[in-house]
Amino acid sequence: MTKFVKVINNKVIQIIVANQEHIDTLEDKDFYIEDDGTRVNKPGIGYTYDALRNAFIPPKPFNSWLLNETTCNWEAPVAYPDDGNRYNWNEETQQWDVDNRP
Repeated sequence: MTKFVKVINNKVIQIIVANQEHIDTLEDKDFYIEDDGTRVNKPGIGYTYDALRNAFIPPKPFNSWLLNETTCNWEAPVAYPDDGNRYNWNEETQQWDVDNRP
């Protein structure tokens, strides 16, 4: 059994585990790509498949975040603080706010 990812218009819409014979019986088999584990990032529903980078790119969490071309993950324009506290991104101020929840 292998993981297959259904991609339409470069968007991941389904992930299934099946054998190739099952995929071959589907009318829309052209939309399925095998997830052989060699791509950048694991697939997720709503991710974008970028064939040039051979990567699954998660949805952009905030407008200000930039795509790291190596990891194909989104990064805040300000580095996450490394002081042991938990933080949440504040898009309005473009800063990390301390998460004071217990």
